[in-house]
Amino acid sequence: MGKLGAFELNYSSDVDLIVFYDEERVRYQGRRSPQEFFVALARNLAQILDERTGDGYVFRVDLRLRPDPASTPSALSLLAAETYYEGFGQNWERAAMIKSRPVAGDPVAGARFADFIKSFIWRKHLDFAAIQDIHSIKRQINAHRGGGEVTIKGHNVKLGRGGIREIEFFVQTQQLIWGGRQPYLRVRGTLEGLAALTAADHVSQEACIELSAAYRALRSLEHRLQMIDDRQTHSLPEDDKGLEAIACFMAEPDAHSFCSKTEALFRQVERHYAGLFEDAPPLAGPGNLVFTGEDADPDTLATLTSMGFTGADTVIRQIRGWHHGRIRATRSARAREMLTELTPRLLQALADTSEPDAAFIRFDTLLAGLPAGVQLFALFANNPSLIDLLAEIIGNAPHLAETLTANPILLEDVLTGQFFDPLPPREALAEGLAKQLAEADDTEEVLDVSRRWVNERKFRVGVQTLQGRLPAPAIGGHLSDLADATLAALQAEVENDFARQHGRLPGDGMAVVALGKLGGREMTISSDLDLIMVYDLSDEDVQSDGPKPLDGMTYSGRLAQRFLNALTVRTAEGSLYTTDLRLRPSGNKGPIATSLAAFDRYQAQAAWTWEHMALTRARIVTGSARLREQIRAVIHRTLTGARDPAKLILDVADMRDRLAAHHRANSPWDVKHRRGGLVDVEFITQYLQLRWAHEHPSILRTNLGQALEQAGALGLLTLADADTLHRAWQLWSSLQQTLRLTNEGDFREKALTDRVRRLLAETAQCGDFAELKTVMAERAEQVSALYRDLIDGPARTLRAAETAQLPTEEDVKNDD
Repeated sequence: MGKLGAFELNYSSDVDLIVFYDEERVRYQGRRSPQEFFVALARNLAQILDERTGDGYVFRVDLRLRPDPASTPSALSLLAAETYYEGFGQNWERAAMIKSRPVAGDPVAGARFADFIKSFIWRKHLDFAAIQDIHSIKRQINAHRGGGEVTIKGHNVKLGRGGIREIEFFVQTQQLIWGGRQPYLRVRGTLEGLAALTAADHVSQEACIELSAAYRALRSLEHRLQMIDDRQTHSLPEDDKGLEAIACFMAEPDAHSFCSKTEALFRQVERHYAGLFEDAPPLAGPGNLVFTGEDADPDTLATLTSMGFTGADTVIRQIRGWHHGRIRATRSARAREMLTELTPRLLQALADTSEPDAAFIRFDTLLAGLPAGVQLFALFANNPSLIDLLAEIIGNAPHLAETLTANPILLEDVLTGQFFDPLPPREALAEGLAKQLAEADDTEEVLDVSRRWVNERKFRVGVQTLQGRLPAPAIGGHLSDLADATLAALQAEVENDFARQHGRLPGDGMAVVALGKLGGREMTISSDLDLIMVYDLSDEDVQSDGPKPLDGMTYSGRLAQRFLNALTVRTAEGSLYTTDLRLRPSGNKGPIATSLAAFDRYQAQAAWTWEHMALTRARIVTGSARLREQIRAVIHRTLTGARDPAKLILDVADMRDRLAAHHRANSPWDVKHRRGGLVDVEFITQYLQLRWAHEHPSILRTNLGQALEQAGALGLLTLADADTLHRAWQLWSSLQQTLRLTNEGDFREKALTDRVRRLLAETAQCGDFAELKTVMAERAEQVSALYRDLIDGPARTLRAAETAQLPTEEDVKNDD
């Protein structure tokens, strides 16, 4: 291969070899397999040539031009080689094989391989798209080696701008284009190739003369550079003394003359090469990005490290695997060609995320899950901004990245005109989902359709949030509308399917009550659903009217479980929602669904204060109008009942203390559990609702912001305190929306990209990140002070009074 194949060896050249063996011609008897035998032979051959002794060495040997050198042995059977080149051979390998020739060993086997490889190198039809792949490899090299400017000091005469490699690529790419139909272009040598292309009128006489002269001159210079101290180098000296020495070696009168002539050669070559590919798209990059061969290119390692990748070796290894077709997405030649063009832009976009290595791994996972890559790569090629959006998603939004990995085609939706429009209202969403589900043939398809439909819209809201296009209250509202519509549609589907087997019960069926984030219409992208399922069952002995009738309690329990499974089971389209039923009567010890009578009885007689606090967020999202009204009446009666103020404040304070002990906030960015954070705002609000609802029932609002506004309007808080709490709630809930989207696991402020810092500041309507941190500290202190004044301080006073009233040991003795 290489210079040895084309009879162009340098003074200090490696010899590039590939060792093949023909199993059909092997007559071998021994303990080892033929492969083991020939691998050992190849290794011994390389060692004999390469090993240094007292007499020096013969040649340095490089065996890495064989197919997929990272995962193949050093000697390959012809069958394995043919399978590789037919299915996974890359265009740079086609170019490299132009110079190949059998050089030693079995001439019959060598001739067979040479005959086979012709069909791989020389395609019958012009393939300009494939040539972009070869050209992109060279332009990746251009991005760093030799730089964008032609220089002299330190310039690489082989790989730099205007260097030997550009002349070789000028010849090889045109040989690949025309050689399939013009066999006389199939020559190995660079100069012979130039002459043949000129004779066929593919290259002008001027270009042939100038490039041939430049090639001879640069090869002569390369020889002399390598003769100095027997160094395997291609770079000119970086100091004046070194340039004077090489000028003398090149028989030039002085360094100035040498530099002028050599720079003129580089400019000449660059001009011809640029003219050949003048219509090619730009491939600017931050540095050298070459992913061919077996060993990692040192300059590529340096480039990736400078970009921010700590695992540059891993990045190179994975990209090399893409180009070898180790994943389905890059099995086709066209996919590999397109990916080569996209790689520099893609890596730069990933490098701009908060954790480039993690972002790269997520992209690799996404790529590995694709059945084919051409569609996605074409999408990127035609819409380069999608690469930046993809990088932002997988680098800055782990939840969205997971959704996108499961369904990469979601990126296509971004190109639609309405993608960045707000979601329609709940009624329109419910109607749209109902139409989709009506087309489903069975329950399995209902589950798949609902997941696909919901995840597409959650992805849309998530991207709009990431792009800073939605205010926090709108995010919570859109996600809550989406959940409401989904619950209503799926409940109807499950009930209809259940009725086919078990019929229906008399009465008003089942209703779903939402609490927590869904109840308050404050959902985040990763919120679970806090639900209570309540059914109407006036007669427990009643039977359903289906082919397989069930008694009322069994029917309702099984229906609720079926509905819960429809919400939570993971299908081929992914998951839908995580549900939390621990707020139902008796928690995990209670039945999955409860009758209206039992729900009423539990709230009146057995519920704890913290359960009534949770009930302030209750919002009925499904069920008949009559059942909804009955449940609403139970909730209203429960929350507006008169309470012992002292017991209430002690219960609230005790619950907050237990919560603080269980969820220790180790970071100011834990906006939910930090002192003065969202939980404190919730506890103050819910305390006020339970304390005053019997006198002022209008304070009962499921949304915290609305409840605080009402508390101020009613005079239960001063307007200043109500405004302080409302601003804090807005800050914490807004930040929580963004943090849930952009963060996974422990929050690390130092790892935040400038983009995420700006997004957080914009979310909180702050000028910059520093101002945001200042505002956060101020709000936390203000809320903490109000919590102390309204709850913690009075609770401490009540506890102290209770302790003072307890009899002491002395009192007991005196009584005795």
